[in-house]
Amino acid sequence: MSEQFELGVQQMDAGRYELARQHFDFVLQNDPDYPGIQEMITELVRRMSVSPTPTITMTPTITPTADTREVEAIYASAVQSLNAGDWSAALTYLDSLRRKDPAYRAVDVDGMYYIALRNRGIGEIRAYECADINLEAGIYDLTLAERFGPLDSYANGLRTSASLYLTAASFWELDWYNAHVYFGQVASAFPSMMDSSCLLASERYRHATIQYAEQLQNAGDYCNASTMYEEAFKTYNIDNEQYYPVATEVYYLCYGTPVPATATPTPTLPGGETPSATP
Repeated sequence: MSEQFELGVQQMDAGRYELARQHFDFVLQNDPDYPGIQEMITELVRRMSVSPTPTITMTPTITPTADTREVEAIYASAVQSLNAGDWSAALTYLDSLRRKDPAYRAVDVDGMYYIALRNRGIGEIRAYECADINLEAGIYDLTLAERFGPLDSYANGLRTSASLYLTAASFWELDWYNAHVYFGQVASAFPSMMDSSCLLASERYRHATIQYAEQLQNAGDYCNASTMYEEAFKTYNIDNEQYYPVATEVYYLCYGTPVPATATPTPTLPGGETPSATP
């Protein structure tokens, strides 16, 4: 991580911004909390958004000096809010600034919009308290941020997974197959993602997979049902124990052999261990 971070800084200082972004993306994907990475991404976006301004010679005209004290004060408040991590306040100040003077430090303001929208969007999707999570709002903010600069791979991946989570949730208790498929995609990328229900994507996937296994079992498709039970049990949960007997029965039915009277399942615990007592 340290080597990739330093290479990104070197490439950015040399003006090779696309290469710098690749190095910073690598750090973000593997360690989003790496010290200084958020600041470097912010600086990179600011530099990428700056373009040379052509020099235009015009006949000078006498105009009164504009009073910029008000917009300067608003800009300073926006900067202070950004530094404090108060993204909503920063956006309020930036909106006010744009209404007062759309041309004032336009490039810098665009970069500030990007930072505030990106970070607020991530915070809405990955809030520490599940009651504060708002996937729809987070997706919206990240989409708005993209209007001011390209999203980094972490933010873009988060937005994609949040959209998949919402799609998967729309099938909950209505279509267990699709709930199983979509939550499987989310769980593979962000297993700890959740919405305000406080249910992890990995847990949603486990439950949906068991429900889909029961559907296959009831339809007489014992082999696919057995595969689904096995897949669900990879996510450890004490609730799995109640399904072990029927999963064992389905396994034997798949192979067309009678269920032995002494047959008991062997659940798998994290780390490949087996429990000391069979439920």
